[in-house]
Amino acid sequence: MNDRLNPDEIARYQRDGYIVPRARLSEASLNRITAAYAELGRAHPEIGLDFVPSPHVPNYVPGLVDCQPWLDFAALPEVLNPVEDLIGGDFLMWGSAIFGKPANDGKETPMHQDGEYWPIKPLASVTVWIAIDHSTNENGCLRVVPGSHRSKDLYQHRRDDDGAYTLNQVIDDEAIDTRDAVDIELEPGQFSIHDVHLVHGSRPNVSGQRRAGLTYRYMPTTSHFDHEYAGEMTRTMGTTDMSDRVLYLMRGVDRCGRNDFSAGAGDRLPLVTA
Repeated sequence: MNDRLNPDEIARYQRDGYIVPRARLSEASLNRITAAYAELGRAHPEIGLDFVPSPHVPNYVPGLVDCQPWLDFAALPEVLNPVEDLIGGDFLMWGSAIFGKPANDGKETPMHQDGEYWPIKPLASVTVWIAIDHSTNENGCLRVVPGSHRSKDLYQHRRDDDGAYTLNQVIDDEAIDTRDAVDIELEPGQFSIHDVHLVHGSRPNVSGQRRAGLTYRYMPTTSHFDHEYAGEMTRTMGTTDMSDRVLYLMRGVDRCGRNDFSAGAGDRLPLVTA
């Protein structure tokens, strides 16, 4: 399978801020992810699968220690190759999440920009969103505002600790019209990639079909993941504490020379890249 992006796909990403590549996960890779997700639910019924942050880091979610598969999936070549086509050959992975969105009661993710609460300087990152299930308008697929990334500005957000949301940063800016959002519907094994400045979110799942997805966050090493600033953001904004976040160099070298790959060393699993 040719998993490299062609020039048209790259141009579309630059224009719209997101893309669904022609390539998708291999059947073997999708089967491994699906099996790992099923095992996670079986082995950890105490964990709410609507949102599982950083499943690749042992005990980031208390009691979740069988994390190696979730780190291994971050290194799948069919994912890393298109990421490299978009952000260059020197990049790291700094985050992951499972969005289980169960049938009938899956939570809403409010419209937001990821960069509003990520401690990256200068701000540059992409998110890969992998569909484990069919992701549709009916079960709360990812929704994006095409082109909202182009200014590279962060719009005004407000904090909202409503328990019905998966996160507490909600866009609240007259400069952006979230009614222009479009759905990204995916089949199992397909994935989308979107820019850190893109406005996006998802509706709650009120259907009878689960909508499980897996995300990874990659950033070029020309930028700095600032662990100290991450702690400041937690204190002032109430964001998730990323001051001890584990970083993994996926390809190339640390171009800025400031990324701390020793942070969270006690929770570091071995990374094997293809």
